Amino acid sequence: MVVLGFVGAVFLAHLYLWQRMVRSTTRPGRLRKGLSWGLVGLILLVVATFVGSRLEMFQWLAWPGYLWVAIMFYLVIFLILLEIPRLVAWFALVRGRGVVSSQAEVVQPVTVPAGPVSVAPPLEAPPAGIDAMSRRLFLGRATAAVAGVSALGTVGYGMSAALGDPVIEAVKVTLPGLDSRLSGLRFAVVSDIHLGPLTGKGHTERIVRMVNGLRADVVAIVGDLVDGSVAELGALARPLRSLESRYGAYFVTGNHEYYTRNGPGEWVEELDRLGVRSLRNERVEIRHQGGVLDLAGVNDLNGATANDAPDFDKALGGRDPSRSTVLLAHQPVQVEQAARYGVDLQLSGHTHGGQMVPFNLVVPFQQPVVSGLATVDGVQVYVTRGAGFWGPPVRVGAPPEITLLELRS
Repeated sequence: MVVLGFVGAVFLAHLYLWQRMVRSTTRPGRLRKGLSWGLVGLILLVVATFVGSRLEMFQWLAWPGYLWVAIMFYLVIFLILLEIPRLVAWFALVRGRGVVSSQAEVVQPVTVPAGPVSVAPPLEAPPAGIDAMSRRLFLGRATAAVAGVSALGTVGYGMSAALGDPVIEAVKVTLPGLDSRLSGLRFAVVSDIHLGPLTGKGHTERIVRMVNGLRADVVAIVGDLVDGSVAELGALARPLRSLESRYGAYFVTGNHEYYTRNGPGEWVEELDRLGVRSLRNERVEIRHQGGVLDLAGVNDLNGATANDAPDFDKALGGRDPSRSTVLLAHQPVQVEQAARYGVDLQLSGHTHGGQMVPFNLVVPFQQPVVSGLATVDGVQVYVTRGAGFWGPPVRVGAPPEITLLELRS
């Protein structure tokens, strides 16, 4: 059902593009036919790209496929925004044509000279519809040009943001019940790295270098590390071995770990070999300057489909209520269950901050927080925008992020 919905949405988007970028800008003929078949090819490219990403096949399609997805998306957005100006311009052109026609109908008196008069044959009227057709083409081509330039400029800007260095967000969070000895404890929070066909080893190396530069006490990787199997992406993850922190690096699964061919189990084992501990519905003690903090982690909600569901009672049940607790949970919406266990702070990712405006307006329909710090059901939640990208290598309005979060009493 989801696949059919996706294919339907792709088809409708391309049908709209055909209407505005092909039919409205060309006359019937070879050019229109060629452009129409080109759009059919792009529909097939998009479907093949998404199917291939799930099956870990046709990886060479990733760059052209995902780039076209971004361009297609912003073409549709800009064309929709231009619909009203386009309509206004059309009425202005039609009205202007009417004024010219009415003025041409005014008959001026003519003085006929004496003597023989030669009568010229009447001028042949232009074929009906030629003027209207030229106006339509002009307006269609102007609209398509504005939308095309805007879409390409937006995607170009978004690529530079997505492929560039993540922004370091420094955040201080006050926990009312925090042991004063733990005040100043610092977390480097990174999520949604999305190692995959569009990222190289340099992507991981840059993130590790930036995290190490923060000199954090704890490194928290909050899900969606990979988009593929260990056999395919193990070499890209290897730089994680060099992560540095006082009390270790920890990981919880995201939804994309469950989309991989072999599931998250092999990645848990691989990360263990790289020195990153996975918190699988469990908690550990972080001892700092004589104080103790409970650091817990739960599996992603998608684990329920693979007999690996989040278990909050296992991760948080029976703990010492006098201790403050920080929970790692990939999706912000998991705070609804965390609140029942008296969690003080939840660290999440998943949303990418929307990644490409205006998706940031859609995220709140599924998640309680898009990005940044908020309080939900009495629990503070920090949602990082993620250090990578999923799908198109484009970020607009939501630059990649690595967070340096400091606890305060």
